[in-house]
Amino acid sequence: MDINNTTGPAIIVSSAGMATGGRVRHHLHRILPDPRNAVVIVGSAAAGTRSRDLADGARTLKMFGEYVPVRAEVADVPHFSAHAGADRIIDWMRAAPAPHATYLVHGEETAAEALRDRIDHELGWTAVVPKSGEAVLVR
Repeated sequence: MDINNTTGPAIIVSSAGMATGGRVRHHLHRILPDPRNAVVIVGSAAAGTRSRDLADGARTLKMFGEYVPVRAEVADVPHFSAHAGADRIIDWMRAAPAPHATYLVHGEETAAEALRDRIDHELGWTAVVPKSGEAVLVR
């Protein structure tokens, strides 16, 4: 929280990549209106998130019940991510015992569906992309 009291130049690294929760919201709220600031979106920014809105050129963001003008420079670096790609995920799964079912609950729907198909074809496992709000009993 002390970062919000910084008056000079600063670099803030946040792990909240989608900018939907955590302290990053407070930092964005403070720095977005100032054109002297810059925000770098690194990695994937999912649809419906503040990060995606910024990457797509939003001129305002609603945060804490108010509209915040986006005057800071926004740079999008979409191809840098700490998430493993499908090949690495499949390799990691090969070393594990087959589960009753695999639920893919992270990422864009089309990418999750493609990974589901690979898990089915390459590993012979049951893989599911649940619908939003779907309840699953895990035993």
